[in-house]
Amino acid sequence: MTEWSQIVGSHPELYVKGSGMNNRRTFLKAAALSATSAVVSARGRAEQAVKPRPALTPNSIPVGTLPQHFDVEPGIHNLENGYWGIMPRAVAQIYAEQTMYVNRNNSIWARNVLPGGACLAAGGREAREAVAKMVGCATEEIAITRSGSDALQALITNYKDIHPGDAVIYCDLDYDAMIAAMDWLGDHRGAQVAKFAMPEPATTENILAAYDAVLKRTPNAKLLLVTQVSNRTGLVTPVKKIVAMARGRGVDTVVDIAHGVACLDFQIDDLGCDFAGWSVHKWTSAPLGTGAMYIRKSRLDAIDVAYDNHDIPATDITARVPAGTVNFAALLTIPTAVKFHFAVGGAAKEKHLRDLRNRWVDQVRGVRNVEICVPDDPKRYCAITSFRLKGMQTDEQAQRLQHVLFEKYRVHTVWRHGIAKGPVIRVTPGLYSTMADSDALAKALQLENSMFV
Repeated sequence: MTEWSQIVGSHPELYVKGSGMNNRRTFLKAAALSATSAVVSARGRAEQAVKPRPALTPNSIPVGTLPQHFDVEPGIHNLENGYWGIMPRAVAQIYAEQTMYVNRNNSIWARNVLPGGACLAAGGREAREAVAKMVGCATEEIAITRSGSDALQALITNYKDIHPGDAVIYCDLDYDAMIAAMDWLGDHRGAQVAKFAMPEPATTENILAAYDAVLKRTPNAKLLLVTQVSNRTGLVTPVKKIVAMARGRGVDTVVDIAHGVACLDFQIDDLGCDFAGWSVHKWTSAPLGTGAMYIRKSRLDAIDVAYDNHDIPATDITARVPAGTVNFAALLTIPTAVKFHFAVGGAAKEKHLRDLRNRWVDQVRGVRNVEICVPDDPKRYCAITSFRLKGMQTDEQAQRLQHVLFEKYRVHTVWRHGIAKGPVIRVTPGLYSTMADSDALAKALQLENSMFV
Protein backbone atom coordinates (compact mmCIF):
# COMPACT_ATOMS: atom_id res chain seq x y z
CA MET A 1 0.00 0.00 0.00
CA THR A 2 1.32 3.43 -0.87
CA GLU A 3 2.28 5.51 2.16
CA TRP A 4 0.14 8.65 1.90
CA SER A 5 2.12 10.56 4.51
CA GLN A 6 5.33 9.70 2.70
CA ILE A 7 3.91 10.83 -0.63
CA VAL A 8 2.94 14.32 0.47
CA GLY A 9 5.85 14.88 2.81
CA SER A 10 8.97 16.94 2.21
CA HIS A 11 11.40 14.66 0.36
CA PRO A 12 13.92 16.82 -1.52
CA GLU A 13 15.75 13.81 -2.89
CA LEU A 14 12.72 13.01 -5.07
CA TYR A 15 12.69 16.34 -6.82
CA VAL A 16 14.42 17.30 -10.02
CA LYS A 17 15.01 20.99 -10.61
CA GLY A 18 12.16 22.30 -12.71
CA SER A 19 9.93 19.35 -11.87
CA GLY A 20 6.22 19.46 -11.15
CA MET A 21 3.27 20.76 -13.07
CA ASN A 22 5.18 22.22 -16.00
CA ASN A 23 6.84 18.91 -16.88
CA ARG A 24 3.75 16.93 -16.02
CA ARG A 25 1.71 18.94 -18.49
CA THR A 26 3.97 17.56 -21.23
CA PHE A 27 2.82 14.09 -20.28
CA LEU A 28 -0.78 15.21 -19.88
CA LYS A 29 -0.92 16.70 -23.35
CA ALA A 30 0.78 13.71 -24.91
CA ALA A 31 -0.97 10.95 -23.02
CA ALA A 32 -4.14 12.15 -21.35
CA LEU A 33 -5.83 14.93 -23.25
CA SER A 34 -6.97 12.64 -26.03
CA ALA A 35 -8.39 10.25 -23.44
CA THR A 36 -10.43 12.88 -21.60
CA SER A 37 -13.35 12.37 -23.96
CA ALA A 38 -13.75 8.88 -22.52
CA VAL A 39 -14.85 10.34 -19.19
CA VAL A 40 -17.09 13.16 -20.36
CA SER A 41 -20.43 12.91 -22.11
CA ALA A 42 -21.14 13.98 -25.66
CA ARG A 43 -22.93 16.97 -24.22
CA GLY A 44 -19.89 17.76 -22.10
CA ARG A 45 -17.61 17.56 -25.15
CA ALA A 46 -19.81 19.99 -27.03
CA GLU A 47 -19.80 22.41 -24.10
CA GLN A 48 -16.03 22.05 -23.83
CA ALA A 49 -15.67 22.97 -27.49
CA VAL A 50 -17.60 26.20 -27.16
CA LYS A 51 -16.43 27.06 -23.64
CA PRO A 52 -12.62 27.11 -23.56
CA ARG A 53 -10.89 27.06 -20.21
CA PRO A 54 -10.46 30.45 -18.55
CA ALA A 55 -6.91 31.63 -17.94
CA LEU A 56 -7.48 31.60 -14.14
CA THR A 57 -5.41 34.68 -13.51
CA PRO A 58 -6.10 36.48 -10.20
CA ASN A 59 -9.37 38.43 -10.08
CA SER A 60 -10.17 37.59 -13.70
CA ILE A 61 -13.63 36.03 -13.16
CA PRO A 62 -16.45 38.46 -12.30
CA VAL A 63 -18.92 36.96 -9.84
CA GLY A 64 -21.74 37.77 -12.23
CA THR A 65 -20.35 35.20 -14.66
CA LEU A 66 -19.89 32.40 -12.11
CA PRO A 67 -22.99 30.38 -13.15
CA GLN A 68 -21.43 30.08 -16.62
CA HIS A 69 -18.43 28.24 -15.15
CA PHE A 70 -20.43 25.34 -13.69
CA ASP A 71 -22.38 22.44 -15.14
CA VAL A 72 -25.28 21.70 -12.80
CA GLU A 73 -28.48 19.68 -12.88
CA PRO A 74 -31.20 21.88 -14.43
CA GLY A 75 -34.64 22.45 -12.99
CA ILE A 76 -33.63 22.29 -9.32
CA HIS A 77 -32.79 25.17 -6.98
CA ASN A 78 -29.90 23.49 -5.17
CA LEU A 79 -29.43 25.36 -1.90
CA GLU A 80 -27.58 22.50 -0.18
CA ASN A 81 -23.98 23.26 -1.07
CA GLY A 82 -22.63 22.75 2.44
CA TYR A 83 -21.99 19.05 1.79
CA TRP A 84 -19.26 19.75 -0.75
CA GLY A 85 -18.56 22.32 -3.45
CA ILE A 86 -19.29 21.52 -7.09
CA MET A 87 -16.14 21.76 -9.17
CA PRO A 88 -16.23 24.51 -11.79
CA ARG A 89 -15.76 23.24 -15.32
CA ALA A 90 -12.11 24.30 -15.49
CA VAL A 91 -11.33 22.25 -12.39
CA ALA A 92 -13.45 19.26 -13.43
CA GLN A 93 -11.66 19.09 -16.79
CA ILE A 94 -8.26 19.03 -15.11
CA TYR A 95 -9.52 16.36 -12.72
CA ALA A 96 -10.61 14.20 -15.67
CA GLU A 97 -7.22 14.63 -17.30
CA GLN A 98 -5.36 13.86 -14.10
CA THR A 99 -7.48 10.74 -13.61
CA MET A 100 -6.48 9.46 -17.05
CA TYR A 101 -2.87 10.47 -16.45
CA VAL A 102 -2.59 8.60 -13.14
CA ASN A 103 -4.40 5.58 -14.56
CA ARG A 104 -2.06 5.47 -17.55
CA ASN A 105 1.22 5.89 -15.66
CA ASN A 106 0.30 3.92 -12.54
CA SER A 107 3.24 3.08 -10.27
CA ILE A 108 5.76 4.44 -12.80
CA TRP A 109 4.59 7.84 -11.64
CA ALA A 110 3.54 7.00 -8.07
CA ARG A 111 6.92 5.42 -7.28
CA ASN A 112 8.62 8.64 -8.39
CA VAL A 113 10.66 7.20 -11.28
CA LEU A 114 9.02 9.04 -14.20
CA PRO A 115 11.59 11.00 -16.23
CA GLY A 116 11.81 14.75 -15.76
CA GLY A 117 10.73 14.78 -12.14
CA ALA A 118 7.01 14.44 -12.83
CA CYS A 119 6.11 12.36 -9.79
CA LEU A 120 3.68 11.89 -6.93
CA ALA A 121 6.01 13.45 -4.37
CA ALA A 122 6.24 16.61 -6.49
CA GLY A 123 2.48 16.67 -6.98
CA GLY A 124 1.89 16.38 -3.26
CA ARG A 125 4.28 19.21 -2.60
CA GLU A 126 2.51 21.43 -5.13
CA ALA A 127 -0.86 20.76 -3.49
CA ARG A 128 0.51 21.75 -0.10
CA GLU A 129 2.10 24.88 -1.54
CA ALA A 130 -1.17 25.93 -3.15
CA VAL A 131 -3.19 25.44 0.03
CA ALA A 132 -0.55 27.22 2.13
CA LYS A 133 -0.64 30.19 -0.24
CA MET A 134 -4.42 30.36 0.02
CA VAL A 135 -4.50 30.49 3.83
CA GLY A 136 -1.27 32.46 4.25
CA CYS A 137 1.08 30.11 6.07
CA ALA A 138 4.26 28.11 5.43
CA THR A 139 4.04 24.97 3.32
CA GLU A 140 5.66 23.05 6.18
CA GLU A 141 2.60 23.88 8.32
CA ILE A 142 0.17 22.16 5.92
CA ALA A 143 -0.61 18.50 5.34
CA ILE A 144 -3.13 17.21 2.80
CA THR A 145 -5.74 14.82 4.19
CA ARG A 146 -8.74 12.91 2.87
CA SER A 147 -11.24 15.36 4.39
CA GLY A 148 -11.70 18.00 7.03
CA SER A 149 -13.00 15.32 9.40
CA ASP A 150 -9.81 13.30 8.95
CA ALA A 151 -7.67 16.36 9.68
CA LEU A 152 -9.61 17.48 12.75
CA GLN A 153 -10.07 14.02 14.24
CA ALA A 154 -6.33 13.40 13.90
CA LEU A 155 -5.58 16.70 15.66
CA ILE A 156 -8.00 15.93 18.49
CA THR A 157 -7.24 12.26 19.13
CA ASN A 158 -3.47 12.71 18.77
CA TYR A 159 -3.28 15.79 20.99
CA LYS A 160 -0.65 14.71 23.51
CA ASP A 161 -1.39 16.72 26.64
CA ILE A 162 -4.52 14.88 27.75
CA HIS A 163 -4.35 12.77 30.90
CA PRO A 164 -7.01 11.12 33.05
CA GLY A 165 -8.97 13.83 34.83
CA ASP A 166 -8.15 16.59 32.33
CA ALA A 167 -11.17 18.16 30.65
CA VAL A 168 -12.08 18.82 27.02
CA ILE A 169 -14.87 21.18 25.90
CA TYR A 170 -17.24 21.41 22.93
CA CYS A 171 -20.65 22.90 22.15
CA ASP A 172 -23.84 21.76 20.45
CA LEU A 173 -23.06 23.63 17.20
CA ASP A 174 -19.81 21.76 16.60
CA TYR A 175 -19.68 19.11 13.86
CA ASP A 176 -20.72 15.55 14.69
CA ALA A 177 -17.43 13.91 13.70
CA MET A 178 -15.46 16.35 15.84
CA ILE A 179 -17.84 15.85 18.78
CA ALA A 180 -17.26 12.11 18.42
CA ALA A 181 -13.49 12.66 18.56
CA MET A 182 -13.83 14.76 21.73
CA ASP A 183 -16.03 12.05 23.28
CA TRP A 184 -13.34 9.53 22.28
CA LEU A 185 -10.89 11.41 24.50
CA GLY A 186 -13.29 10.78 27.34
CA ASP A 187 -13.85 7.11 26.56
CA HIS A 188 -10.25 6.18 25.74
CA ARG A 189 -8.00 8.76 27.42
CA GLY A 190 -9.93 9.32 30.63
CA ALA A 191 -10.78 12.95 29.91
CA GLN A 192 -13.74 14.73 31.47
CA VAL A 193 -15.99 15.87 28.61
CA ALA A 194 -17.69 19.23 29.20
CA LYS A 195 -20.52 20.24 26.84
CA PHE A 196 -22.47 23.46 26.53
CA ALA A 197 -25.18 24.91 24.30
CA MET A 198 -24.62 27.98 22.16
CA PRO A 199 -27.03 30.70 23.30
CA GLU A 200 -29.79 31.99 21.05
CA PRO A 201 -29.71 34.75 20.01
CA ALA A 202 -26.00 34.19 19.42
CA THR A 203 -24.74 37.77 19.58
CA THR A 204 -21.01 38.36 19.86
CA GLU A 205 -21.43 39.21 23.53
CA ASN A 206 -23.51 36.11 24.24
CA ILE A 207 -21.07 33.84 22.42
CA LEU A 208 -18.06 35.15 24.32
CA ALA A 209 -19.95 34.98 27.61
CA ALA A 210 -20.85 31.34 26.96
CA TYR A 211 -17.23 30.36 26.28
CA ASP A 212 -16.02 32.37 29.25
CA ALA A 213 -18.55 30.66 31.51
CA VAL A 214 -17.68 27.12 30.43
CA LEU A 215 -13.94 27.81 30.81
CA LYS A 216 -14.47 29.23 34.29
CA ARG A 217 -16.48 26.22 35.44
CA THR A 218 -13.97 23.80 33.91
CA PRO A 219 -10.65 24.78 35.52
CA ASN A 220 -9.07 21.46 34.55
CA ALA A 221 -9.69 22.03 30.83
CA LYS A 222 -6.82 21.28 28.44
CA LEU A 223 -8.47 21.34 25.01
CA LEU A 224 -11.32 23.35 23.48
CA LEU A 225 -12.99 22.67 20.15
CA VAL A 226 -14.02 25.85 18.32
CA THR A 227 -16.00 25.94 15.08
CA GLN A 228 -15.53 29.00 12.91
CA VAL A 229 -18.75 28.52 10.90
CA SER A 230 -21.33 26.11 12.25
CA ASN A 231 -22.48 23.47 9.80
CA ARG A 232 -25.80 23.39 11.66
CA THR A 233 -26.91 27.03 11.73
CA GLY A 234 -24.24 28.99 9.83
CA LEU A 235 -23.22 30.98 12.92
CA VAL A 236 -19.78 32.57 12.54
CA THR A 237 -17.96 32.73 15.87
CA PRO A 238 -15.36 35.31 16.96
CA VAL A 239 -12.61 32.70 16.80
CA LYS A 240 -9.62 34.94 17.56
CA LYS A 241 -11.17 36.20 20.80
CA ILE A 242 -12.19 32.70 21.87
CA VAL A 243 -8.72 31.32 21.14
CA ALA A 244 -7.11 34.14 23.13
CA MET A 245 -9.57 33.62 26.00
CA ALA A 246 -8.71 29.92 26.15
CA ARG A 247 -4.97 30.49 25.83
CA GLY A 248 -5.11 32.90 28.75
CA ARG A 249 -6.30 29.97 30.88
CA GLY A 250 -3.72 27.54 29.52
CA VAL A 251 -6.22 25.80 27.23
CA ASP A 252 -5.33 24.81 23.65
CA THR A 253 -7.86 25.09 20.84
CA VAL A 254 -8.50 22.98 17.76
CA VAL A 255 -10.38 25.10 15.24
CA ASP A 256 -12.77 23.66 12.66
CA ILE A 257 -12.56 26.01 9.66
CA ALA A 258 -14.25 23.69 7.16
CA HIS A 259 -16.92 26.23 6.22
CA GLY A 260 -14.64 29.24 6.55
CA VAL A 261 -11.74 28.63 4.17
CA ALA A 262 -12.48 30.06 0.69
CA CYS A 263 -15.91 31.23 1.87
CA LEU A 264 -14.83 33.93 4.31
CA ASP A 265 -11.96 36.15 3.19
CA PHE A 266 -9.30 35.64 5.87
CA GLN A 267 -5.83 34.28 6.53
CA ILE A 268 -5.11 31.67 9.16
CA ASP A 269 -3.08 34.09 11.29
CA ASP A 270 -6.26 36.16 11.63
CA LEU A 271 -7.58 33.36 13.89
CA GLY A 272 -4.55 33.19 16.18
CA CYS A 273 -4.90 29.41 16.45
CA ASP A 274 -2.22 26.71 16.53
CA PHE A 275 -4.27 23.81 15.13
CA ALA A 276 -6.94 23.79 12.42
CA GLY A 277 -8.50 21.50 9.83
CA TRP A 278 -10.85 21.85 6.89
CA SER A 279 -12.21 20.24 3.72
CA VAL A 280 -10.63 21.46 0.50
CA HIS A 281 -13.58 19.91 -1.35
CA LYS A 282 -15.98 22.43 0.19
CA TRP A 283 -15.58 26.12 -0.67
CA THR A 284 -12.29 25.68 -2.55
CA SER A 285 -14.22 23.43 -4.98
CA ALA A 286 -11.51 20.78 -5.23
CA PRO A 287 -12.46 17.15 -5.98
CA LEU A 288 -14.10 15.07 -3.27
CA GLY A 289 -11.71 13.42 -0.86
CA THR A 290 -9.42 16.39 -0.21
CA GLY A 291 -8.82 18.13 3.10
CA ALA A 292 -6.06 19.96 4.92
CA MET A 293 -4.47 20.10 8.35
CA TYR A 294 -2.68 23.13 9.80
CA ILE A 295 -0.26 22.96 12.72
CA ARG A 296 1.73 26.04 13.67
CA LYS A 297 5.37 25.10 13.25
CA SER A 298 6.27 25.96 16.83
CA ARG A 299 3.51 23.63 18.14
CA LEU A 300 4.19 20.55 16.02
CA ASP A 301 5.36 18.51 19.02
CA ALA A 302 1.93 18.93 20.67
CA ILE A 303 0.36 16.54 18.13
CA ASP A 304 1.54 12.93 18.07
CA VAL A 305 2.39 11.12 14.85
CA ALA A 306 -0.40 8.98 13.37
CA TYR A 307 -0.49 5.37 14.59
CA ASP A 308 3.13 5.49 15.76
CA ASN A 309 4.27 6.13 12.19
CA HIS A 310 8.05 6.40 12.17
CA ASP A 311 8.51 6.17 8.40
CA ILE A 312 8.31 9.95 8.27
CA PRO A 313 10.49 12.10 10.57
CA ALA A 314 8.55 13.41 13.56
CA THR A 315 9.64 16.90 12.53
CA ASP A 316 7.43 16.62 9.40
CA ILE A 317 3.74 17.52 9.73
CA THR A 318 2.79 14.80 7.26
CA ALA A 319 3.72 12.19 9.86
CA ARG A 320 0.46 13.24 11.55
CA VAL A 321 -1.59 11.97 8.58
CA PRO A 322 -2.58 8.27 8.53
CA ALA A 323 -0.90 6.26 5.81
CA GLY A 324 -2.87 4.89 2.88
CA THR A 325 -3.60 5.16 -0.82
CA VAL A 326 -5.81 8.07 -1.78
CA ASN A 327 -7.29 9.57 -4.94
CA PHE A 328 -4.08 10.81 -6.53
CA ALA A 329 -5.89 12.67 -9.31
CA ALA A 330 -7.81 14.68 -6.71
CA LEU A 331 -4.55 15.61 -5.04
CA LEU A 332 -3.09 16.79 -8.34
CA THR A 333 -6.16 18.92 -9.05
CA ILE A 334 -5.91 20.98 -5.85
CA PRO A 335 -3.59 23.64 -7.38
CA THR A 336 -6.12 24.30 -10.17
CA ALA A 337 -8.94 24.64 -7.65
CA VAL A 338 -6.87 27.16 -5.71
CA LYS A 339 -6.17 29.08 -8.93
CA PHE A 340 -9.92 29.26 -9.56
CA HIS A 341 -10.39 30.63 -6.04
CA PHE A 342 -7.91 33.41 -6.71
CA ALA A 343 -9.40 34.02 -10.16
CA VAL A 344 -12.67 34.96 -8.46
CA GLY A 345 -10.96 36.54 -5.46
CA GLY A 346 -11.57 35.86 -1.79
CA ALA A 347 -13.32 39.14 -1.04
CA ALA A 348 -15.49 38.91 -4.16
CA LYS A 349 -16.51 35.33 -3.31
CA GLU A 350 -17.50 36.27 0.21
CA LYS A 351 -19.58 39.22 -0.96
CA HIS A 352 -21.25 37.12 -3.66
CA LEU A 353 -22.24 34.43 -1.16
CA ARG A 354 -23.46 37.02 1.32
CA ASP A 355 -25.59 38.64 -1.38
CA LEU A 356 -27.19 35.31 -2.27
CA ARG A 357 -27.89 34.63 1.39
CA ASN A 358 -29.25 38.10 2.09
CA ARG A 359 -31.55 37.87 -0.93
CA TRP A 360 -33.77 35.18 0.62
CA VAL A 361 -33.32 36.21 4.27
CA ASP A 362 -34.37 39.80 3.59
CA GLN A 363 -37.55 38.59 1.88
CA VAL A 364 -38.65 36.38 4.78
CA ARG A 365 -37.38 38.43 7.71
CA GLY A 366 -40.84 39.85 8.35
CA VAL A 367 -42.78 36.73 7.45
CA ARG A 368 -44.66 35.33 10.42
CA ASN A 369 -43.62 31.96 11.78
CA VAL A 370 -40.13 32.12 10.17
CA GLU A 371 -37.22 32.25 12.62
CA ILE A 372 -33.73 32.96 11.25
CA CYS A 373 -31.20 31.17 13.44
CA VAL A 374 -28.29 33.61 13.22
CA PRO A 375 -28.19 37.27 14.31
CA ASP A 376 -28.34 40.17 11.87
CA ASP A 377 -24.73 41.15 12.60
CA PRO A 378 -22.78 40.54 9.33
CA LYS A 379 -19.80 39.35 11.40
CA ARG A 380 -21.90 36.44 12.64
CA TYR A 381 -23.01 34.95 9.30
CA CYS A 382 -22.00 34.37 5.68
CA ALA A 383 -23.26 31.85 3.10
CA ILE A 384 -24.93 29.30 5.39
CA THR A 385 -28.06 30.32 7.28
CA SER A 386 -30.59 28.03 8.91
CA PHE A 387 -34.20 28.70 9.85
CA ARG A 388 -37.09 27.19 11.77
CA LEU A 389 -40.81 27.46 11.27
CA LYS A 390 -42.95 28.10 14.31
CA GLY A 391 -44.14 24.79 15.72
CA MET A 392 -41.31 22.79 14.09
CA GLN A 393 -40.04 20.88 17.11
CA THR A 394 -39.14 17.36 15.99
CA ASP A 395 -36.71 15.83 13.53
CA GLU A 396 -39.66 14.31 11.69
CA GLN A 397 -41.21 17.74 11.17
CA ALA A 398 -37.93 19.15 9.87
CA GLN A 399 -37.61 16.26 7.44
CA ARG A 400 -41.18 16.82 6.30
CA LEU A 401 -40.48 20.49 5.58
CA GLN A 402 -37.34 19.58 3.62
CA HIS A 403 -39.45 17.15 1.57
CA VAL A 404 -42.19 19.74 0.90
CA LEU A 405 -39.70 22.36 -0.25
CA PHE A 406 -38.25 19.94 -2.76
CA GLU A 407 -41.38 18.20 -3.99
CA LYS A 408 -43.55 21.31 -4.35
CA TYR A 409 -40.99 23.99 -5.20
CA ARG A 410 -37.90 22.08 -6.42
CA VAL A 411 -35.87 23.82 -3.71
CA HIS A 412 -33.24 21.52 -2.23
CA THR A 413 -32.23 22.18 1.39
CA VAL A 414 -31.25 19.89 4.27
CA TRP A 415 -32.48 19.49 7.83
CA ARG A 416 -29.96 19.52 10.66
CA HIS A 417 -30.34 18.19 14.18
CA GLY A 418 -28.23 18.27 17.35
CA ILE A 419 -29.04 21.88 18.25
CA ALA A 420 -30.20 22.35 21.82
CA LYS A 421 -33.16 24.51 20.79
CA GLY A 422 -34.35 22.07 18.13
CA PRO A 423 -33.85 21.03 14.49
CA VAL A 424 -33.43 23.50 11.65
CA ILE A 425 -33.44 23.69 7.86
CA ARG A 426 -30.02 24.64 6.53
CA VAL A 427 -29.77 26.81 3.41
CA THR A 428 -26.45 27.02 1.57
CA PRO A 429 -26.13 28.74 -1.82
CA GLY A 430 -23.16 27.77 -3.98
CA LEU A 431 -20.86 29.85 -6.16
CA TYR A 432 -23.00 28.99 -9.18
CA SER A 433 -26.31 29.89 -7.48
CA THR A 434 -28.44 32.74 -8.79
CA MET A 435 -30.78 35.25 -7.22
CA ALA A 436 -33.62 33.22 -8.77
CA ASP A 437 -32.62 30.30 -6.55
CA SER A 438 -32.85 32.49 -3.46
CA ASP A 439 -36.15 33.95 -4.65
CA ALA A 440 -37.61 30.47 -5.08
CA LEU A 441 -36.92 29.64 -1.44
CA ALA A 442 -38.33 32.94 -0.22
CA LYS A 443 -41.54 32.38 -2.18
CA ALA A 444 -41.88 28.86 -0.81
CA LEU A 445 -41.52 30.05 2.77
CA GLN A 446 -44.05 32.81 2.24
CA LEU A 447 -46.52 30.12 1.20
CA GLU A 448 -45.61 27.37 3.69
CA ASN A 449 -44.78 29.29 6.87
CA SER A 450 -47.92 28.08 8.70
CA MET A 451 -47.55 24.35 8.09
CA PHE A 452 -46.85 23.57 11.77
CA VAL A 453 -49.23 26.02 13.45
